[in-house]
Amino acid sequence: MTPSARLSAAIEVLADIEARRRPAVDVLKDWGLSHRFAGSSDRAAIAGLVYDALRRKASAGWLMGEASPRAVLLGMLHRERGLDVAAIAALCSGERFAPAPLTESERAAFDARSLADAPAAAQGEYPDWLDPYFARVFGDERGAEGEALASRAPLDMRVNTLVAEREEVLPKLAHLNVEPTRWSPLGLRIRMSADARSPAIHAEPAFRKGLIEIQDEGSQLAAIFAGAKPGEQVIDLAAGAGGKTLALAAAMENRGQIYATDIDKRQLVPIHERLARAGARNIQVRTPRGESDVLTDLVGRADLVLIDAPCTGTGTWRRNPDAKWRIRPGALAERVKQQAALLDRAVALTKPKGRIAYVTCSVLAEENGDQVRDFVGRNPDFSVEKPADVAHALGERAYLFTRAALISDEGLLMTPRRTETDGFFVSLLRRSG
Repeated sequence: MTPSARLSAAIEVLADIEARRRPAVDVLKDWGLSHRFAGSSDRAAIAGLVYDALRRKASAGWLMGEASPRAVLLGMLHRERGLDVAAIAALCSGERFAPAPLTESERAAFDARSLADAPAAAQGEYPDWLDPYFARVFGDERGAEGEALASRAPLDMRVNTLVAEREEVLPKLAHLNVEPTRWSPLGLRIRMSADARSPAIHAEPAFRKGLIEIQDEGSQLAAIFAGAKPGEQVIDLAAGAGGKTLALAAAMENRGQIYATDIDKRQLVPIHERLARAGARNIQVRTPRGESDVLTDLVGRADLVLIDAPCTGTGTWRRNPDAKWRIRPGALAERVKQQAALLDRAVALTKPKGRIAYVTCSVLAEENGDQVRDFVGRNPDFSVEKPADVAHALGERAYLFTRAALISDEGLLMTPRRTETDGFFVSLLRRSG
C-alpha cells in the first residue's frame, strides 16, 4: 500500500472507532481481516497512524478547527510527525486510494491557530469534562501533564531475579538497544520513536526462559514500594494477569506464600502460564466460585494485602490512547465504589501491624488521595506510611525520586512528565498493633 492509501485506511478506521465506540485494537483487527491484501507492514503503519491520531486528537482537532476523523489525522501529521502543508498535500492527492485534496480551509488551518491559545484540555489531549479533575491534581500544569500522558510509551521490562540479575540480562538484549530504567533496579527500557514497530519480545529467548517480564517501570516501583519480604503471608486481591504478583514472588525469593485472586476470574487466565515460566513457586491462585469467599481461611493472617485497584486507567493513556475518549463520568463513580469495597475487604484479612498497599494506575484524586482519606476515616486503626519512608526502598535513588514524584500526605503519584513512567499512585497503610 502507498502512504496515501495507508492514510485513507487510517481515516476509515478512526471513523469506525468513533462511530461504534469500540476499542482501537478490535477495529484494527476487523479492518485487517476484511482487507487481507494489506501486509503486516501496512497494518502496522495504519495502526501507528490511528494511535497517534488518538493520542493527539484534542490538539489536532483544535488546530484544524474540527474533530472529524480526517481533520484529526491531518492535524496529527502536522503536530506529531512534523509534516508541512506541502507534504500533507502530496499525501492527499485525490488519486486512486488517496484522500481527497486539501480544501482551502484545511490549508489555512495549519497556520491559523497556535496551541498556546488552546484550552488546557486541548493542550493536554484529554476530554473537556475531565478538565476540573486534572486541574484539582495538577493546577496550571495540567496541560503539560496531559500532553506527557499522550506521548508514546517506551517498552519496559522487569528482570526476574528468581533466575537472573539485570547485569546478566543486559547483554542478552543488547541487539534491542535496551538500557537500565531510571528508578527501578530491576528494569530495562527500550525507547520507541513515534513510528517504530514494537519488538517481538515474546519471541526472545530471554523472555521464553523467564528471565524478563514486560512491565512498566511505574508498575515495578509499585511492587517494590509494597515491601513484600521473604517468609511473609501476602494476598493480592486484584491480581489480574499477575504482573505484580510475579514481582512480589521475586522480592520474596519464593519464600512465604502469596494468595492471588481477582473479582473477575477471567482476568486470572494468563497467570498460570506466567507463573510456570517465571519459576514462581510460592503462589496459590484462588479463583472465585460463585458467591463464595475463597479467602475466608486467611482472615487476620496477612502481613501484606496488595490492592492493584480497578480504576479509570488515566495513568495508562500512553499505552491505551483510545481509552481516554471512551471514559465517562459514570465510570469514575463506579470505580470509586469498587475501590472502597476492596479496601474494606482487605481490613479483615490484615493482621495487627500488617499493611495494605493501595495502588492505582490513575492520576485522579477521587481514586487516590480521597480514597485513602476516606478509608482511614472508616478505619482509625490504620495509618498512612510517610511516602518518603516508602520511597526508601529505592536506596540511593530515593531522594531524587521523591523530588520527582508528586508527594501528598496520602501517598505518592508518578506520572510520565515527572518520573518517565506510567501514571501510578501508591499508598501504604499500616495497621496498629
